[in-house]
Amino acid sequence: MQQRPFQQVDVFTATPYLGNPVAVVLQGDGLSEAQMQQFARWTNLSETTFVLTPQDAQADYRLRIFTPGGEMQFAGHPTLGSCHAWLQAGGDPKLGAQVVQECGVGLVRIRRDGSTLAFGAPPLRRSEPAAALLARVSAALGLQFNQMLGAQLLDNGTAWLGIRVDGADTVLRLAPDFAALKAVGHKVGVAGVHHGAAAGQPALEVRGFAPHMGIDEDPVTGSLNASLAQWLMADGHMPASYVAAQGACLHRAGRVSLQRDADGQLWVGGAAVSCISGTVTI
Repeated sequence: MQQRPFQQVDVFTATPYLGNPVAVVLQGDGLSEAQMQQFARWTNLSETTFVLTPQDAQADYRLRIFTPGGEMQFAGHPTLGSCHAWLQAGGDPKLGAQVVQECGVGLVRIRRDGSTLAFGAPPLRRSEPAAALLARVSAALGLQFNQMLGAQLLDNGTAWLGIRVDGADTVLRLAPDFAALKAVGHKVGVAGVHHGAAAGQPALEVRGFAPHMGIDEDPVTGSLNASLAQWLMADGHMPASYVAAQGACLHRAGRVSLQRDADGQLWVGGAAVSCISGTVTI
């Protein structure tokens, strides 16, 4: 065991403790997968990451991402939080204004704009969910048939069942049966438009649930917002640039910026702030 630099970073907020925390172990080389998983269970956060020497010459670092229940190939808020921690620890990107992260889905590019970071969302695969799955999930969420406007199975490195509902109020009023959702065994994201939102205010309200992974409700979820935006923009339900809100029901105030550039690449961004810095012994 040895001491390793460590940060706990709050992501998708500029105000500490209003976003989604991620535990970041810097200098994670030499740790076994079992050690990483044990530490992730101990932190009991939705994700814990380990920054490693890259294997791809284009990358600035390699990242492994663990929930308390297992490893993920990609996740949004751990990507931004780990990049923030790496930069805070003196990381020097090869490309200057852009950081290149190597992870399970390959290379992920992260743009820097002042205190804001944004990752380029991996390509999305999507398909129609089975009627039986949608029926079980809607019952567990307490959704009525006429409240649902659409649903898709979404996968950009992590899989979600995305459900579009008739408005932000419906999202905020959900009172899920977490035991029933856990039995379904699928991550679920629900989104509804803020009708009549003023300029600069969030246009979409989002909630994400993953009880089967030990996370009843995630405060703010980059991968979910990325896949929702790729779906909703492509089908004309959301504009090419908007802000999503997530976390209100957990007393958080997460804000996620979604922007599609002229080449069709979606950038998912937000602020990040270090809340704990020091060392851990692993």
